[in-house]
Order: sequence, then C-alpha cells, then structure tokens
Amino acid sequence: MQMREDFIHFLWRQARFDLRQLKTTTGAPISVQHFGEHNHDAGPDFSSGQIRIDGMQWAGNVEMHVNASEWYEHGHDTDLAYDNVILHVVYEEDRPVYRTNGQRIPCLELHGRIPPGIYQSYWRLLHNEYWIPCEHQLHLVDEPTKRQWIDNILHERLRAKSERILERLAANGRDWEETFYQFLARALGGRVNADAMEMLARSLPFRVLLKHKHSLVQLEALFFGQSGLLPEKCTGEEAYVTLLRREYALLKAKHGLRPIPTTAWRYLRLRPNNFPTIRIAQLSTMVYRTGQLFGKSLAAADAKELANMFEIELSNYWRTHYRFGKEGQAGRRRLGTDMINSILINTVAPALVAYSRHRSDARYYDRATDLLRTLPAENNKVMRKWSQLGLAPNNAGNSQALLELKTSYCAKTRCTDCAIGCQLLAASYDNRGTEPLLSLNEQAQVYEVVGV
Repeated sequence: MQMREDFIHFLWRQARFDLRQLKTTTGAPISVQHFGEHNHDAGPDFSSGQIRIDGMQWAGNVEMHVNASEWYEHGHDTDLAYDNVILHVVYEEDRPVYRTNGQRIPCLELHGRIPPGIYQSYWRLLHNEYWIPCEHQLHLVDEPTKRQWIDNILHERLRAKSERILERLAANGRDWEETFYQFLARALGGRVNADAMEMLARSLPFRVLLKHKHSLVQLEALFFGQSGLLPEKCTGEEAYVTLLRREYALLKAKHGLRPIPTTAWRYLRLRPNNFPTIRIAQLSTMVYRTGQLFGKSLAAADAKELANMFEIELSNYWRTHYRFGKEGQAGRRRLGTDMINSILINTVAPALVAYSRHRSDARYYDRATDLLRTLPAENNKVMRKWSQLGLAPNNAGNSQALLELKTSYCAKTRCTDCAIGCQLLAASYDNRGTEPLLSLNEQAQVYEVVGV
C-alpha cells in the first residue's frame, strides 16, 4: 500500500484510526490523554503529548514515519532534539529505534488500524487529474468550514508575504522606504519584468533618488541610465534623450553607480502600456510626485487615498512615446485600475502587515485586511475556476486566499493539512462501512501506482 507521512500526521491529529486496545510493538498498553501540538517547524512532528505507556505517565514529543527505519535515514539517532520523543508512531516498524543513550523508544504501529474507507478517500484525493483533488467532492463540505478556512489561508498568505519583506528590511538596514520602493518596483514589472525592475531598484538606492526628487528630469536620467535602456549617442537624436544622457553621466559619476545589463528586459508579447520604458517612467513620476512612498502609505486614510498615490501622469515625452526614438499614439499612459489594485494587494497590504509585526501594533494588520476586503476580487483564470466550483471570491482578501489555497495546498496535494480535505476524510471515517469500494478501474490504477 502506498503511504505518505502526512497521512500518518492526519490520522494522529484527528484520531482517525482504531483506538481500541492500543499497544506498543513490544506489547505494552498505551493510553493517549493528549495527542500533542502539530509542529510545522524543525524538530519532532508533535510536541507536548501526554501518553500513558505500560502504566507510566509520559509527557513529551511524538515523532512519525511511514517506516520506522526512516528515523535513521533522517539522522534522528544522533540528534539530541529527538531524545525527548516518548512515542514513535509508524505505519510499519521495520526496525526498532533508540535514543542517543541507547534506550529503546516505544513504537505504535498503525498497520491494521486504518479503516479501508478513509484510505480509499485519501487515495482518491491524491491520484486524480482534476484541477483540485476534491473538485467533485467540494460541494459536500459545509459553508462555515470553507469560509473559515479561506479566512485562515488569507492570514497565512499575508504572513508569508510579510516575512519576505521583513527579511529584505533586515538586509536594507531596517530602512522601510528602501524596502518598500524595491517591492513596488518589482510589482510594476509584472510577471515578465519583475526581476529586472527589482534589479534596477536595488542598483539605485532610494536615498540617492531623494536627493534629486525635486527634478523629474534627473530622476528619469537616473532610472533610465541605470536600466541600460538609454540609447547610445547618435546624430539627429531627440533633445530629451541628449538631456537624459548628459544628466546621467554626471549623476553616475557623483554617486558611483553601475547600470544593470540591458539584456535583463523583455518586450515580447507585452502590450505597449506594459513596456519596461513606460513602467520605469511611471516609477520615476511616483518618486517625483510622492517622495517617501511608504510613509505616505502609512498615513493614507483609506483605499481611495492609497490609490491616489499611484494615479500619475507621465512627462510630455512619454505621452507620445512607448520606447526611445519611436513615437506612438499620444496618451496619458496612466496606470490602469487593475494595476493600481494589484499594487495595493501585493505590495501595500503585505507591507502594512510586515510593519504591524515589526512594531507589534495590530492596527496596521487590521488596516491591511480591511484594505483587502475593500478592494474587488482579482479576475483571472484561477478565480474563474473557483467560481465554477461554487467558491466565488467577493473581495481581494478572498481571491488572495484562494490563490494561496490553489498553489500551496491543492497543487501540492496537501489535503491532510487543509480543513476542507480533513472534513472529507473525516466523513469517510465517520461513515465507515457505508462507503463504496474502489471501482475496478480505480483498483487497476492502484495496482499500477503502488505496484502490488
């Protein structure tokens, strides 16, 4: 039978196995008072367990594996952190395990204690080609469970995003403006030029920009010069290009700057409004108009005031050009509503959460979640598919949570870590004896996958 450790964790966490007359593999009776707390970090799988073994009360950690021999494969036999393991829970004990002092660790074997129905349901979730594993069972899960899980997933996503910001903040010497500016630049790059825009921002410190924030020409000279997109000198070139090159030559020497490679940028299959030249011009204008972007984000009263920060108009040259030396249809080249909302969702809200954690001030966390619940849900193929399955997002907080659910849980078949998957598996346990057996076709797939 194919088995995964996460399924063992689920069985233990939810007590979904035969608990009658529990015994260790050496025959000692076991009574579980507390299964412990699931540990997602380094160390044993469950902490603070309370278990009576052969009449003696134990308190400590519980470790789990499919096969007991994995204890040695993972190096636990030489790791003092595992000496406090009071019970080893495995599917099969193919080898006894010992603490570093040579004392044998009691082992509970789950082989023969797992109801067939719950494993069949688990197998069905893991082995299908649906968009999400529970695509045809999702309707069986009650609405409160789904909505509560979506709320939990949003907090998980915000924490993960804020963690990346805090890591960068530490690298930037706790400079919030520098950090926010780098993440904003990345957001403006979109999926195609995110790395290049971040590289540009990191090559051009925000403190340098602040010294020239009262001159849009100097800001554009700095950004375009550092981007490597500023054309080489040629006869008959436009006066604006000549001016930028002259300004950049002076500023480059003054601040000791080194431009990034021109090869970092991509134009293929991009609409003109998304060309890197336009995005760079927009970032220049934001700095010129707003200055300390993160400070203004903290001070903004609501989503409308935040959005106003990014509603900018470009300089005259970029109203008639998409690239240097090539005129295009005249326009204001504003950021669209979808792009502004994307910045608020993916940059401003996570930055507020990071600031909340850094300052231990819950007000900024609440502002971040309020902002996401104020903004409309994102519209993409992932959201459209969730809507077809009956989980239509009604705000940006919901859509962010559903993105996280799809990428971090469904795509990785982490069904036993998901409240929706756990409810489906628990139902198959509670209804054991009434669930249908695997079909002949499914049995054939089991034989092929497991090789039995």
